[in-house]
Amino acid sequence: MDITRNGSTPSAKGPADWFTGTVRVDALFAANEARRAAAASVTFEPGARTAWHTHPRGQTLIVTAGLGLVQREGGPVEEIRPGDVVWFEPGEKHWHGASPTTAMTHIAIQENQDGKVVDWLEQVSDADYHGG
Repeated sequence: MDITRNGSTPSAKGPADWFTGTVRVDALFAANEARRAAAASVTFEPGARTAWHTHPRGQTLIVTAGLGLVQREGGPVEEIRPGDVVWFEPGEKHWHGASPTTAMTHIAIQENQDGKVVDWLEQVSDADYHGG
């Protein structure tokens, strides 16, 4: 058994290469030899969002607070709320973030494949963020 105490890992600012706006990332656990999954609690201030990206083994989001937006390539922008669970298929191009007026926090869980959990792509345009 291993217990990681709350506050034992410092919060990190979401890097500008991967996010638009103010984003805080709190790592929960990392993938290792015994565990393929990694997870983080991610808080997006209003208007903040990820860049487009994919995950080699997919991604699960569990919304814990606020009002968020998600979109998969070619699909509509959809609202997500606390208690919602979102699954993105392996290799599915997508983004997620807060609504324009309300912050959003989710837990993001993704599995490691060959040392990688995510492939970052281009930034989400304001037009895409606002639904085209």
